[in-house]
Amino acid sequence: MRDIAYYNGVVGAIDEVRAPVTDRGFYFGDGVYEAAIARGDRIFALDDHLDRFYRSLALLRISPPMERGALAALLRELCGKVDGADFHMLYWQATRGNAHRRHTFPADAPPSLLIFVEPVALDPVDKPMRLLSLEDTRFLHCNIKTLNLIPNVMALQQAAEAGCEEVVYHRNGRVTEGAHSGLALLWDGVFCTPPADELILPSVTRLHCLQLCEKLGIPTRIAPFTLDELRKADEVLILSTGSHCVPACALDGAPIGGKAPALLRRLQQAYHDKFEAEIYQQ
Repeated sequence: MRDIAYYNGVVGAIDEVRAPVTDRGFYFGDGVYEAAIARGDRIFALDDHLDRFYRSLALLRISPPMERGALAALLRELCGKVDGADFHMLYWQATRGNAHRRHTFPADAPPSLLIFVEPVALDPVDKPMRLLSLEDTRFLHCNIKTLNLIPNVMALQQAAEAGCEEVVYHRNGRVTEGAHSGLALLWDGVFCTPPADELILPSVTRLHCLQLCEKLGIPTRIAPFTLDELRKADEVLILSTGSHCVPACALDGAPIGGKAPALLRRLQQAYHDKFEAEIYQQ
C-alpha cells in the first residue's frame, strides 16, 4: 500500500477510511495529536512523541484510547504495511469520542483513535527560511498538542502570501514559537531557546537539540528572548519534525542570521547522525 489509515479498528487506504460525524474532533477539536517520521516500521523518536501524546491526553482529561505498549506496536505495524523505502509521515490523534454535540464530556463515549501513514519529503536543511512576525493571539494552553490549530493555519497562510515559509509568534514582546515549529537562537556560541511553559509546545526537536548540545559541549540558555534579540542573533533556527534544524535568513523582509555557519553545521550534522542511527538501525 502507498498509504494506510486506521480508525477505531478499521484499516484501509487514507481516502477510504471514514469517521462518524459525531466524533468530537470535528465540532470541538476535542482531541490531541502527534506526528513523527518513519521509514518502514522504524519510527524516529517514538518514545518522546508518546510521552508528549499521553501528557497532552492527561492535561485534557481524555482517557487513553489504548495502552502505551499496544499503541506503539500498532503504530509500527501500520508503518510496516506501507510500500517503499522512502520516508513517511506517521500521524495519530485521539479524541474524546463519538457523541451528540454537547459541550460537557460525554459520560459513556470511549475515546476514538485515528492514525494514518503517507509519503513525505523532509525539508532540506541547507535552504534557509524566510519568517514573518505576528502577534501571538492564541490561547494559554499551547503546551498541549491539541487539534485546535486554526490560528496557526491562518498565520501560516498569511506568511505564505507574504512569500515566507514560517511565522515568528510574539506575545508582549516575547518570542514564543512558529506556527508549526519551535524556535531557537545561536548567540555567541550559546544555544538559546524559550522556556517550555504554557506559551509554547514542548518540541521534541527542541528536546533533542538540548541533549545534543550537552553531548557536544555547546552551552545552552533556556530563557525568554525578544524580537529585537532574534534579529541580532548569530543564527535563528527553525525546529520541527519535518525539518529538524533549519536556519532562517530573513524576518519581515530584513536579513537575519548567517553569522555562525560552522556551529550551525555542527549541530545539524549531529542531529542528522542521530536521525540516521535511529531510523536505519533501530
